[in-house]
Amino acid sequence: MGVAISNLITSKTIKIDDLKNKVLAVDAFNILYQFLTTIRQADGTPLKDSKGNITSHLVGLFSRTTNLLQKGVKLVFVFDGVAPELKGKERERRKEQKIKAQLEYDKAESEGDIDAMKKYAARTTRLTPELVEEAKRLISALGIPVIDAPSEGEAQAAYMAKKGDIYAIISQDYDSLLFGAPLMIKNLTLTGRKKRPNKLSYETIQPEVVSLSETLNKLGLDQDQLIALSMLVGTDYNIGGIKGVGPKNALKLVKQHNKDFETLFKEANWDDFFDIKWGEVFYLIKKIPVTDDYKLNWSEPKKEDLIKLLVEEHDFSNERINKFFDEYEKTKKDRTQKGLGDYF
Repeated sequence: MGVAISNLITSKTIKIDDLKNKVLAVDAFNILYQFLTTIRQADGTPLKDSKGNITSHLVGLFSRTTNLLQKGVKLVFVFDGVAPELKGKERERRKEQKIKAQLEYDKAESEGDIDAMKKYAARTTRLTPELVEEAKRLISALGIPVIDAPSEGEAQAAYMAKKGDIYAIISQDYDSLLFGAPLMIKNLTLTGRKKRPNKLSYETIQPEVVSLSETLNKLGLDQDQLIALSMLVGTDYNIGGIKGVGPKNALKLVKQHNKDFETLFKEANWDDFFDIKWGEVFYLIKKIPVTDDYKLNWSEPKKEDLIKLLVEEHDFSNERINKFFDEYEKTKKDRTQKGLGDYF
C-alpha cells in the first residue's frame, strides 16, 4: 500500500545516465507487483505461456532489468521476509479487495465488457511463492545479487543505503523514507508511461530522485516526526490513519506538538481508531529487523540458465536471449575501450 504523503514530497527529474555505475537496490516485491499489474493482455489477464503459466513478471523483469544493465546501472534485488504481525490487517484488507475484484471481473467477463475486465483484472493480482522463486532464478541468472530480508525488504535496503553499500532504493512507495533511506528513485522500472490511478489512460513519466534530507529540511521535520506524520495519515501497520487527517493537516499537527508524540496521538484520538498503542507502530518502523548477513557479488549473465528458465520452461524466443547477449557483449566491449582510453 505504501504511505500516502506524495503531495508533501519534492522530487527531481533525472536521466538514467545519471545513475551509471551506481548500485541501486530494488524493492523486489514492489516491482513484481508492478509488472504483474501492468503487463497484461487486452482483456486485463496476465501474460501466459502455452502451458497456462503466468509470465508477466518474467517479461517485465527480463526487459527492464537488462535495459538497466546495458546502461551501466548495478542492481541488487531485496526480497521481503517475514511480515510484521501488525501487517496482518493490511494483508486481510488486500485479500478482501482481491476477492471483490474477482467477482467484478467475473461479472464483466460474462457481460463481455472488456474495459471493465481490464480494470478489475489488475486488482486480482497475487504474488505466489512460485512466482517469487522464478523471479529469483531469473535475477540470479542475470548475475545480480539476491538478498532475503528478515522482514520488510525496503527496511533492509534502507539499512544497506545508510551503511553506504548502495546508492539508492528503486521503489514506487515512500515507505523507504520512513525506514531512513537517504535516496529513493521512482519510475526507473517503468516504460516511459504509467496508468493513471483508477483510469484507463496513461501519463508520461520520467525517473525521479527523492532525497530524505531535502524532504525533511523542506518540511521542517526530523526522521521521528516524519514517522509520526505518516502514522496520522496511515501506514501498512495502521491502515487508513486518523479519519479526517490528511497529509497537510498531519504536518501542521506534528509541528504544533514538536516531539511530544504522546500528546499528539492523544489529541488526535488514536485510541478511537486503533486497538494498538501508537508506540507499537512507531517503534516497529524505527526498529524493524534488518541483517548484515548478505553479500554483494555480481557475475556475468548465465546464458544456459536463462535459456532453461525462459525458453524451455516459458516459451520465450531464443532470439530474444541471443539479442540480449549480443548487446551485452557490445556494451561491455565499448566500456572496456573507453576505460583504456582514459589512460592515453
